Amino acid sequence: MKRLLSAVIILLILASCKEQRKDIVEEVAVKIDTISKSIEPQKNIPFAWEGANIYFLLTDRFNNGNTKNDVNFDRTEPTGPLRGFMGGDIQGITKKIEEGYFSDLGINAIWFTPVIEQIHGSTDEGTGNTYGYHGYWAKDWTNLDPNFGTRKDLETMVKTAHKNGIRVLLDVVLNHTGPVTEIDGTWPDEWVRKEPTCDFTTYETTVECTLVENLPDIRTESNEPVELPDALLAKWKEEGRLSQELDELQLFFERTGYPRAPRYYVIKWLTDYVNNLGVDGFRVDTVKHVNEEAWSELYKEASYAFQNWKKMHPDKVLDDKPFYMVGEVYNYGISNGREYEFNDKKVDYFAHGFKSLINFELKEDATKDYESIFRKYNKMLNTDLIGKSVVNYLTSHDDGSPFDPERKDPFRAANVLLLTPGASQIYYGDETARDLTIEGTADNPVEGDATLRSFMNWDELDSLPRTQEVLLHWKKLGTFRRNHLAVGAGKHKRLGKKPYVFSRTFIEGNFKDKVVIGLDLPKGKKSIWVKGFFGDGTKLYDTYSETEVVVANGKILLENDFNIALLELKE
Repeated sequence: MKRLLSAVIILLILASCKEQRKDIVEEVAVKIDTISKSIEPQKNIPFAWEGANIYFLLTDRFNNGNTKNDVNFDRTEPTGPLRGFMGGDIQGITKKIEEGYFSDLGINAIWFTPVIEQIHGSTDEGTGNTYGYHGYWAKDWTNLDPNFGTRKDLETMVKTAHKNGIRVLLDVVLNHTGPVTEIDGTWPDEWVRKEPTCDFTTYETTVECTLVENLPDIRTESNEPVELPDALLAKWKEEGRLSQELDELQLFFERTGYPRAPRYYVIKWLTDYVNNLGVDGFRVDTVKHVNEEAWSELYKEASYAFQNWKKMHPDKVLDDKPFYMVGEVYNYGISNGREYEFNDKKVDYFAHGFKSLINFELKEDATKDYESIFRKYNKMLNTDLIGKSVVNYLTSHDDGSPFDPERKDPFRAANVLLLTPGASQIYYGDETARDLTIEGTADNPVEGDATLRSFMNWDELDSLPRTQEVLLHWKKLGTFRRNHLAVGAGKHKRLGKKPYVFSRTFIEGNFKDKVVIGLDLPKGKKSIWVKGFFGDGTKLYDTYSETEVVVANGKILLENDFNIALLELKE
C-alpha cells in the first residue's frame, strides 16, 4: 500500500507541473496500475486437479531471465540443431509469473522440465552432439544445474507462483541417470544396468532394461543396500556439503526403515524439494519403465514431505489438497481406463500414487466433431476413471506426431484442448502458434524431438498481429476454464445440435458451478438454446464478447462476429 501511495503522490506532483511531458505522467499511471494489481487479493477460485489448467515448458527454451548463467561447465562444443543450451532459466519463468503472463492465460499450475544438475559433458547418439538442456540427464539429484539457476531462484519461483494462485509441478526422473561421457563417467554397477536395451515386448523387457543405448537404468527393483558412489562423495566434499548430505540420509533411513537401495536414495533426494520448497506435485517421467511399487513409495514420501512443509509454513498453504502426482505412461490413452496393458501383464498405475496419467489419445480424437470428443471423455471420467483424471495435451516435447504441427488452426486446438473434460496441458507456444517444423532436425519421432523444442516465440508475439489474435483466443478460453471448475471437472451435456451448445455442471458439497458454451456459431445474430439449464429471466454474461444477456423463451440472443460463446451467471 505504501508503494501505491508513493506512486500516487508522484503522479499528482507531475500532473501539477504544466511543463512535464504527458508521456511521463502516463508512464507513472501505468506503474500505479501494475502496483495496484499486484496488491489486489487473489479471487478465491476453487481448484481441483481434475480440471487443472497446466502450462508445460522446457526450462531452457522458455525465457532467459539471467544471461550470466548461460554457459557453465565449459559446455561450449558445437551441437546438432536445437540440441544445446539456449539460455532459458528459472528466473525467466519467475519474470513471466510476475508479468502476469500465466495468470492472463488462465494457468493455475506450471510444470517445467527438470532443473537438477545435468551431466557436464555431451553425447552424440546419431542426432548430433547433445547437451542435457532438456533436464532428463541427471548427474546429481541433490543440486540444481547452474544453467537453470540456483536453489534460491527455485525457492523464489515457487513463492511467486503460490502468491499468484499457481501450483508448481516438479518434473522428476527415477528411471535413469544421464548418459556416460568422458567427463562424467558412470554410476557403479550395483546402482545401474547398462544392458540390455528394452525391446518392450513384455513387462520385464520394459522395466528391467535401458530405454536406449547409453542411458544407464537405475536398479529400481532392487532392495539390496548400496554405497554412495565415490565420485558423488568427492563432489559433495569439494562443494562443502558432504557432512550435511550424509547426516540427512542417515535421518531419512532411520525414519523410514528403508534399505539403502538405489531407488530410496533418489526418492529421498526428490522429496527434499517438496519438504524444503512446498512444490505441489510431481510430473513423473518414464512411469512404465519402473516397478510400480516404487511409485507408491515415492508418493508416500512426497505426501509426508508435503504435510511437513504445510505444518512448517501454515501462512503459505494454498489449500488442503493432497500432494499430486501425474504420470507419463507412454502411449496410455483414456480408453485404457484404469489399466495399462503390457503383453503379459496389466498394471493399474492409479493405484500406485497417481491421481492422473497423461493422455496420449486426445491428439487423435481432436479431428473428430466436438460432441464426439466431449461425450467420450465425460463418460470415461464419470465411470471407469471416477475419482481420478487424465491430463490432456495436443503437443509436447517428445511426441513426434503432434496435432496440427504446422499450426494451421490454433483456434480449434484451443477449443479442443481447453474444453475437453479432464485437466489440460498447454505446451509452451501452443498459445502463440510456435513453429513445430524446424528445418534441419530429423523426421522420426526419436531423433526429431528437437523440432518440438525451439525457443519460445516472444518476438512473433510482439510483431505479428495473427500471433496476438491467437493468444487472445487462448487467454479468453483459459481464463474461463480456470474460473469455472465445471469446464474441466464438471459433467457434460449437449443442449443443442445446431448451433452446437452444451452445458457443464460441477457440484461438490455446497459449491456449484454451471456454464453454457456454444461453438461453431454463425456470425452476426445468433440464438443459443439454454432451456432446462438456465431459466427465463436469468442474467448471463458472455465472457468471450463481454456481453450481458437475459434468458427469454429458453434462449439468449447475441449479435457479433465471434463463432464462440462462453456463458456464465452474471454476478
